[in-house]
Amino acid sequence: MARLGVSHRAVAATATAVVVCLAIVMMSDVGNAERILKADDQPAEDLVIKNKEPGILSKVLHFLWQSGKSSYQHVWPDMKIGWKLAVASIIGFFGAALGSVGGVGGGGIFVPMLTLIVGFDPKSSTAISKCMIMGAAGSTVYYNMRLRHPTLDMPIIDYDLALLFQPMLMLGISIGVAFNVIFADWMVTVLLIILFLGTSTKALFKGIETWKKETIMKMEAVRLLEAESKPNENVGGEYRALPSGPAINQDDHVPIIYNIRWKELALLVFVWIAFLAVQIFKTYTVTCSIEYWILNSLQVPIAVSVSTYEAMCLYKGTRVIASKGKEVTNWKIHQIILYCSFGIVAGLVGGLLGLGGGFILGPLFLELGIPPQVASATSTFSMTFSSSMSVVQYYLLRRFPVPYASYFVVIATIAALVGQHVVRRVIALVGRASIIIFILALTIFISAISLGGVGIVGMVEKLANDEYMGFDDLCFST
Repeated sequence: MARLGVSHRAVAATATAVVVCLAIVMMSDVGNAERILKADDQPAEDLVIKNKEPGILSKVLHFLWQSGKSSYQHVWPDMKIGWKLAVASIIGFFGAALGSVGGVGGGGIFVPMLTLIVGFDPKSSTAISKCMIMGAAGSTVYYNMRLRHPTLDMPIIDYDLALLFQPMLMLGISIGVAFNVIFADWMVTVLLIILFLGTSTKALFKGIETWKKETIMKMEAVRLLEAESKPNENVGGEYRALPSGPAINQDDHVPIIYNIRWKELALLVFVWIAFLAVQIFKTYTVTCSIEYWILNSLQVPIAVSVSTYEAMCLYKGTRVIASKGKEVTNWKIHQIILYCSFGIVAGLVGGLLGLGGGFILGPLFLELGIPPQVASATSTFSMTFSSSMSVVQYYLLRRFPVPYASYFVVIATIAALVGQHVVRRVIALVGRASIIIFILALTIFISAISLGGVGIVGMVEKLANDEYMGFDDLCFST
C-alpha cells in the first residue's frame, strides 16, 4: 500500500507539473494576443525591437526543437586489424561474460567501448550494442536450456514469468528505438545516470541481504550436521546443498527437450513473429504516413493480449510463478498492471540506450523473490526476443555496419558461454548464489559511470561548438 501511495503521489505531481506548464503556455499565448491587438497604437520600429527579444519559453522551445535540423551524423570507421580492435575485443569479451551472468546483456559496457575506442558515434554504438546483446543472450539461453532450477524440479527458465513480461518488453523496445532517433544525447545521458545509479544501489542491497541469509543458512546446516552426527561417522563428511544454494546432488544438466514448455514458448514466438511482420511491412510504407502509424499501433493489441492472458491466469490462480517455491503470491490487479508497466519501461530503456532490458527486469525479479539463478536466466531469455527485434529495427533504419556488428556478435556469443560456465562452477564451489546479484550490481554501476562519462563529454563538446542539441525529427531522420 505504501508503494501504491507513492505511485499515486508521483502521478499527481506529474499531472500538476503538466497543468502548470500548459497554463504558462496559455498565458504566454494570451499575452501575445493582447500585444498584437495593441500593435496599432505603437510605432512599427518599437515592434521590431521587441520582436528581437524572444521570451524564455521561446528560447527553450527553440533549443529543443528546430524544424528540419538533426544532431545525428553517423560515424562508421573502417574495419582494420589494430590495437583499437584488439582492445575493444577484450573489453567486449569481459563485458559480455559479466552481462550474461548478471542477466543484463552488457550494453552499458559495449556502448562506451564502441564510442571511445572504436570510434563510432553514440547512436551507431547503441545499435551495434544491441547486436552484441542478441548474440550473448542467444548463447546464454542455449546454455541455460540444459539447466534445472537450483532447488525445484523445473527448468531454470520460468516461462510464466517470461510470458508476463516479454510482450510488454518488446512493445517498449519498439517505442525505445523510435525515441533513440528522436531524443538528443544529453537527454539520454541524464536518464541513464539517474536510472542506473538507482538500480545498481538497489541490487547491491539485495545482494548483501541474500549473502546474509546464505550465511545464516550455512550456520544452521552446520549445526544440524553436528547434532545428527554419530561417533562412528566422519563429522567432516560430504557437503550437503543449502536450500538457497546450487543443486549439487540432483542432475542439474538435462537434455534441452525436457526443459521446454511448448505452449508458453509458442506464445512467445508468436509475439516475436507478429512484431517482426509489422517491422517488415513498415519498410513498404512512407515514414510517418497513415499506413506507417496504423502498422505501429498494431503492436499494442499484440503485446497487450498475450500479457493480459497470462495476467488473468495468475490472478485467477490457474497459473503460478512456480520458481518462487512454496511461497504463494496472491496477485492483485494493480500489482499486475504495475509489473507490466515495468516491462514496458525496461524495453523502452533498452531500445533507447542500446541496453538489455535486464537492467530493470533483473532487479525486479529479485524483488519478487525469484532465486538469482532463475532471475538471471529468465531475464536473459526475455532479452533474446527483444534484442533480436531491436536488431531488425536498427537494420531497417540502417543504423550499423554489418561487418563490424557480425564480428562483435561472434565475440559476445563466445564470451557469454565462457562466463556462464565459469561462474556456475564458482557458485557450485562456494555455495553462494548471491554472487550473481553482486555481478549484476557491478555491471550496472560500471555502465552508469562509463555511459554517463561518455555522455557528459559529448554534451560539453556540443555546447562548446554551439551545436544543435534538441529533439530530432523522426520523419526527417529516418
